[in-house]
Amino acid sequence: MSENTLSASAGAQQGESALGEAPTWIALVFFASGFSALVYQVVWQRAVFAIFGINTEAVTVVVTVFLLGLGLGSIVGGALSRVVRHPLLLFALSEFGIAAFGLVSLNLFRAVGSSAFELSAVGSGLLTFLLLMVPTLLMGMTLPLLVVYLVQQSGNVGRSTGLLYFVNTAGSGIASLVAVVLLLPRFGEHGSVRVAAITNLVVGAMVLIQHLRHPRDL
Repeated sequence: MSENTLSASAGAQQGESALGEAPTWIALVFFASGFSALVYQVVWQRAVFAIFGINTEAVTVVVTVFLLGLGLGSIVGGALSRVVRHPLLLFALSEFGIAAFGLVSLNLFRAVGSSAFELSAVGSGLLTFLLLMVPTLLMGMTLPLLVVYLVQQSGNVGRSTGLLYFVNTAGSGIASLVAVVLLLPRFGEHGSVRVAAITNLVVGAMVLIQHLRHPRDL
């Protein structure tokens, strides 16, 4: 068995072990958060195809901005998690921000596409890149914020991080299949984005309720 396989297996076992120690709602909200993120990526990939065509450039723009945005967002979220008093509130606001962008995202991409005749391919790509940085930064912030809260509850950094990676990755994997097989064929791009945005709103509301239910954290 390879080292990567052993590492993945250990991470999954660690995540499953942590499930028994963490509140159920944490697993549910981060599973749903990962689900919505991958739905956005699949739909936005198709939207960018309309701007650049189905080519390497379109794939590169979306994949690069997702990885960069998630990475930078994680750094920002990690820095904020050390100074903010209310990580759950900031997590909820991040989810609301993702939903807000998601609902207008396809119209924004359409506007970029209509301006592609005036902009160079590089200019259109840069504009799309900058647009996608907004929601991906917010997505990247969510993990460290929720890790901080969960560590405060369980006192175990390793298991807390393992749990969140486990459920978030599971949600993303399921979303990649559901988006292609069910959502896009049945609801189209706009409908699929609405499903993802509603998911973000529900997640944000659930986390906000948890924040308000714990006066000691206010």
